[in-house]
Amino acid sequence: MEHGSIITQARREDALVLTKQGLVSKSSPKKPRGRNIFKALFCCFCTQNVGQSSSSTELSAYKEEANTIAKSDLLHCLQYQFYQIPGTCLLPEVTKEDQGRICVVIDLDETLVHSSFKPINNADFIVPVEIEGTTHQVYVLKRPYVDEFLRRMGELFECVLFTASLAKYADPVTDLLDRCGVFRARLFRESCVFHQGCYVKDLSRLGRDLRKTLILDNSPASYIFHPENAVPVQSWFDDMADTELLNLIPIFEELSGAEDVYTSLGQLRAP
Repeated sequence: MEHGSIITQARREDALVLTKQGLVSKSSPKKPRGRNIFKALFCCFCTQNVGQSSSSTELSAYKEEANTIAKSDLLHCLQYQFYQIPGTCLLPEVTKEDQGRICVVIDLDETLVHSSFKPINNADFIVPVEIEGTTHQVYVLKRPYVDEFLRRMGELFECVLFTASLAKYADPVTDLLDRCGVFRARLFRESCVFHQGCYVKDLSRLGRDLRKTLILDNSPASYIFHPENAVPVQSWFDDMADTELLNLIPIFEELSGAEDVYTSLGQLRAP
């Protein structure tokens, strides 16, 4: 098994090449943004990780494809929402503590942390991962403000970690990252749907009301089935001046009281 197949996101050493090809975007220092930054976050909704050098024709085609998938998936979502067979959901029943809360699905790699098999001098964690009988060291960097972000999210939402990486890597990383037990459940690659070469996180399989479900992920391909439930976030590799997670806290504070995330997200996206 290749190293890169353990962690699904692009490693930093690969990202420079991919960025030149327009396949991923690099995070860069950003000025603090206020309550009305949601429009700015969504300006990259369809372009991030799809190709910032794409022509307008290609971008329109991508938007059309996403809209088509969303519409065709509507009946599928409703079927899961109202007719799921008990025991087939990815998540257990909602606890008494989380009754009435919105469920937020949170990605790991390039959203909360960045990991590499190459040594990093300032790594926050070094996690041993066994691959075909050999133990390799994975060097993990925490995104700035990730501790503050997770602490606040745990106070407001039912939080679920959902990563397309393998559990043998992602589980020990999450153990070190989530010291306060913010994540009520953890889902890994086997819980994804492999669709057109991508690991897609199908929110309709969670066993939660989609009107009360959000997903935070740096890759639009991960939530292509449910783009209307997504809060986009820029990919992160090693920019220690990044403030993306800090800027997202007031947005999620506002969303935490929503009766219907579609309505609330629509209002935040509006001009």
